[in-house]
Amino acid sequence: MTGIPPTRELTPAGYDGSSPFPRPATPARAGTTPVTLTAATVIAPFLALGAGIWLAWGVDVSLTDLLLAVVFYVVTGLGVTVGFHRLLTHRSFTARPWLRAVLAVAGSMSFQGNLIDWVAVHRRHHAFTDRPGDPHSPYRYGTGLGGRLRGLAHAHLGWLFSSEPTSATTYAPDLLRNDPAMLRISRAYPAFCAASLLLPFAVGWAISGSLYGGLTAFIWAGLIRIALLQHVTWSVNSLCHMIGERPHKARRHDRSTDLWPLALLSFGESWHNGHHSEPSCARHGRGGRQIDPSAALISLFERLNWASDVHWQPPDVLGHHRTVAGKHTLRTSTPRQGGTERR
Repeated sequence: MTGIPPTRELTPAGYDGSSPFPRPATPARAGTTPVTLTAATVIAPFLALGAGIWLAWGVDVSLTDLLLAVVFYVVTGLGVTVGFHRLLTHRSFTARPWLRAVLAVAGSMSFQGNLIDWVAVHRRHHAFTDRPGDPHSPYRYGTGLGGRLRGLAHAHLGWLFSSEPTSATTYAPDLLRNDPAMLRISRAYPAFCAASLLLPFAVGWAISGSLYGGLTAFIWAGLIRIALLQHVTWSVNSLCHMIGERPHKARRHDRSTDLWPLALLSFGESWHNGHHSEPSCARHGRGGRQIDPSAALISLFERLNWASDVHWQPPDVLGHHRTVAGKHTLRTSTPRQGGTERR
């Protein structure tokens, strides 16, 4: 990735791929305010699911609410997968400035953090996948049963409350220094979160003509939609490193998997092993049956001349070197049963 400096290798030379990650001698403490805000962002949408079930008990759920939920889920979800992930993090394609901004705004409405921090964390994840330095590896506490269960909780949700910050200066200097539009959008993240909730409320009220219609749209197309998208995204961090198939070569200790049940809901992100085998590729699903809506949208942008320089690498280049966070690394597959590795 041009403009992203090499990262310093953080993995201890003796790391064996199964031991718990070493803990810092003097662990930092997370501040009360960040923890409180994170907890509210995580818990409130989940509680809304209970409220939605209670409201729907004995009453048909409004078709308007469901359609609005689907529309907002698709818009914000593709904002994350196509905008935050494939465009801004991995530079899988180049978008026209207006499209770049639209995708960044859509992703910012997903309640997954401001775009610069999101990009920095994900680049760090690729730099140290399933090794010390990975911010959300499910193998953080080792590969025993207890360690895996604890690690799964950490990878899915616990890492959000971590006191180990990821430096945007180190992992996203291109956005901080050379992209004023993305910097402004990142700083406006709270406003986009507010819009993500107020827009469903306003549209639901306008369509139904009642305050009640606005409130139910707020719950289903706002909070519940956010909760579902959050947990699908977090499942790629957790489940897609533990459950599924590993048909492609990846770096040593990288346990990313392809998990088909999440493919549609994640817009193709759950073809995670395919992604880790070639992070800059715009298409994560390799096989003909591996549905990848995000890649399909990028292809549409390319046909409309809204996107260029799209990286459609064929599978036969997967054995080559790749660049992760500006650092060239030679991929090897993860250890298979029996302790063997392919190189």
